[in-house]
Amino acid sequence: MRLPLAMLEVFAAIAKHGSLRAAAYALGIKPSTVSHQLKALERQLDTVLFIRTTRSVSLTEAGRALMRGAGPAFDQLEEAVESARTTGQAARGSLKLAMPDFVYQLYFGRALRSFSETYPDIVLELSLTEALSDILEEGLHAGFRIGDRISQDMVAVRLTPPLELAVIASPAYVEAHGAPETPRDLLAHNCIRYRYQSSGHIAPWTFRSVDGAFDVEVAGSLVVNTLPASIDMARRGLGLVYIFRDCCAAELAEGCLVDLLSGDLPQTPGIFIYFPREYRNMVPLRILIDHLRPAFAVS
Repeated sequence: MRLPLAMLEVFAAIAKHGSLRAAAYALGIKPSTVSHQLKALERQLDTVLFIRTTRSVSLTEAGRALMRGAGPAFDQLEEAVESARTTGQAARGSLKLAMPDFVYQLYFGRALRSFSETYPDIVLELSLTEALSDILEEGLHAGFRIGDRISQDMVAVRLTPPLELAVIASPAYVEAHGAPETPRDLLAHNCIRYRYQSSGHIAPWTFRSVDGAFDVEVAGSLVVNTLPASIDMARRGLGLVYIFRDCCAAELAEGCLVDLLSGDLPQTPGIFIYFPREYRNMVPLRILIDHLRPAFAVS
């Protein structure tokens, strides 16, 4: 038998508050409505649920049996409603995030300890992927990506200025093979190419000129799908690598790698965090963005 939820809600309120009038006050409805709903419920169950006196009402055996089942259910329902009302409205809860590995290595990781210590009640679940995640379909709260080209129902917030690109090689490689003077010279070099894990495509080597951007179809004996591995290969003198400059800033500063063709390289859009418009006022997400900005602003 399926009963209207309103009838059961009235029944539970009467049992909890001890009178029809008190139940009506708690539910914000008229006492006559409470009486009508109770009579309708008893009529459908074909049994009396309360013993009524001039001073109070008390549960019958049938009423106690119904309350044993309905009472906990309504308590859980109230908790669920309250949880839904407060979720995202305090510095607690969970955030599910997707980001490329290099974003974590260069930026996100440096802010993680201070964030966790400051907001211990916010649980972060990270999915490290360079694929462009479908936030809604994958049940995520936000993602990180290069650039702000997103669907209209999303919000993008800039976290970094434009990122610089670099063509790098070891001093030993340059000594043995020479340094390319123009992007076209790369056709005579062993170029270590990057293959995207999600799409399987080879990342382009894009350059700039007075006529606009253009790609060079480089070739080489090595293809890799992680940036740290490509940097390691470059350090070992195995070839040239096209990469975000921030990824190898330490190696360049130490002299383990040298920067080539810097005047021919474009800038890429900075890193953005993107999320559904419905999450704009989600407190944990706003807190995270505010906490990340200083860490992302320093390369």
